[in-house]
Parts: sequence; C-alpha cells; structure tokens
Amino acid sequence: MSADDSPYSPAWLGLREPADAAARSRELLDLVPDLLAGHHRPLIRDLGCGTGSMGRWLATRLAGPQHWVMYDRDPELLDHARTRMVGSGADGAPVTVETRQGDIGRLTAADLTGAALVTASALLDLLTAEEVAALAEACAGAGVPALFTLTVVGAVEFTPADPLDAPMGAAFNAHQSRRDGDRTLLGAGAVEASTAAFERAGASVLVRPSPWRLGPDQAALTAQWLRGWVAAACEQQPELADGADDYLKRRLAAASAGELRVEVGHCDLLAKFK
Repeated sequence: MSADDSPYSPAWLGLREPADAAARSRELLDLVPDLLAGHHRPLIRDLGCGTGSMGRWLATRLAGPQHWVMYDRDPELLDHARTRMVGSGADGAPVTVETRQGDIGRLTAADLTGAALVTASALLDLLTAEEVAALAEACAGAGVPALFTLTVVGAVEFTPADPLDAPMGAAFNAHQSRRDGDRTLLGAGAVEASTAAFERAGASVLVRPSPWRLGPDQAALTAQWLRGWVAAACEQQPELADGADDYLKRRLAAASAGELRVEVGHCDLLAKFK
C-alpha cells in the first residue's frame, strides 16, 4: 500500500468522505441540537480529526455560531482540517476552528472542560480498552456528551457472494484486533467495549447502525477499500495469499463493471451524562 493509499492519508480520507457522510446516523444527529442548547457559541472538540470531515459534516447541520477544536497527531492532516473547514453553519452563523497536535490518549477531564460536545469519526476501533476507558472518564469528569461515528463492527456483506468472503473477513477482523506494539486494538469489539466504558462512567448510551452501502456509484472507493481489506487479511493469515490475487481480481472486475455491492458495517454511538 502506497502512502496515498494508507488509511490515514488525505487521498484515502477524501475518497471515503462522501460515503461517511451518507452513512452517519440521522437519528443521533437529530439529538445533537438539544445537547448544545444553552451554549451560545458551543465549543466542540473533534478527536482524531484527520482532514476534518466530521467537522465539515456536522457544522453545516447545526444552527448558530460554533467553535471547533480539532486534535490529531499528524500536522499535515491538521493543516487540511484547518484550511478546509466550513465557515458557516446551517443558518449562516460563523464557524471558527483551531487545531492542536498531540496524543488524544492523554486527554483528561481538564482538557475537555468547557466543551459542549466531543466528537470523533472512525476512531474507537483504533483505540485500546484502556484508552477508551480513560476517554469515557475524561468526558464524565468534564460532563460533556460525546458523539462517535463510523466505528467498525466487523460485518461485511457482498452481493454477489464468494466463497472467500468469510475467511477474508475473519482474518481482517483478527487483524483489526491485533497487538500493535504494547497496545491491543479493540477493532470490531469497540462498540461493545465503548458502550460498557461510558456506562460505567455514568453515561446513557445510544447505538445506531451506520453502514457504508457501496454500489456502482462508489466503485473507486470499493476498489480501494477492497485492496486494503484483502492486504490486511493476508498479513494476518498468510495462507490466504494463495487465492487472494484471483479473489481480488474477481472482486475488482465486478466493482468496475458495476456488478458488485458491498455493505460494510459500522455503528454510531452517542453518550450523554445526566
């Protein structure tokens, strides 16, 4: 996988942004204005912001002035987020933004104090159980609700089906929950683990599905996602490599012909404190 194809590159994040926007739960979105009520210019902290797609999506759906603080480790991504952030909300009120580089795993309640909302997209499955528990405690300590979108749940459905779909999917899920140095990632278990962590911290939690539904209009995204999905599966389970090339060729040809549909499971999570 080239640098432009990595899951953190601006090219990949830009390719997936329309599918992310279409997938996010409107039901949970409809609850956000009530959470911001009473805040004249709500402060929203976006964790692991990438190129800022969550901010661009949510800010334009909220009325009134807003101030966003976007966090990421990567200065290039932060530059994208800052320069491409929308300037106004749903009613034309001003939206302002600042960025902060750092490790979101080190955020505390003091760092979140004063925020009206914490947000993140495609983040929880990349964290460990300890990191999610610390994030839940930080949100609880600051009394700030949190909206997490597009957390992977490990379910992928292809139409038409292929015999290698299931073993590839199982190997990919194992790869997502792998040990990364001294960290064991939550992967497909992130929704369950995060729900439990926020409930232990005193939150009520709502979870709603937010799957990608990829068809002929998303063929470029499907192809790029497939390459990464198969590569990760084979890295986790090398014996799959013998049939992987033919499998990928079949799937890419079907996607290019507009004959392949893929549903990639995600969930959104909204945690609210009393």
